[in-house]
Amino acid sequence: MKKALEFLKESGTFYIATTEGDQPRVRPFGAVFEHEGKLYIVTNNTKPSFKQMAENSKVEISTMNQKGQWIRVTGEVANDDRREVKEIALEAMPDLKSMYSVDDGVFAVLYFTKGTAAIYSFNGEPEIFPL
Repeated sequence: MKKALEFLKESGTFYIATTEGDQPRVRPFGAVFEHEGKLYIVTNNTKPSFKQMAENSKVEISTMNQKGQWIRVTGEVANDDRREVKEIALEAMPDLKSMYSVDDGVFAVLYFTKGTAAIYSFNGEPEIFPL
């Protein structure tokens, strides 16, 4: 999990895929952190992506780093509505404080309940590990 977190943070923007009915939906995200050994992402609970993840918890994340490697994180997410986790998210990513607050009613943090990550390059076998 730590390696996936470092890769996503280093890359900055990553893309998350959800589904809406039978249609894939992909959009950029940038907020990611670790708590209790789990990989977390951040969103707004009024966005379609949040609703899609609530209806179908299966997601996939992908991004590429400056070295030409890319990661694919595949798994299932769940909402974590604990106040303390939202506080940890805002401390880990202070820029989010301009958009969210712990008690604003829209700030949402989700964590991977299970999943795998794979780091790929053009010249080698992928490195695959559990989240």
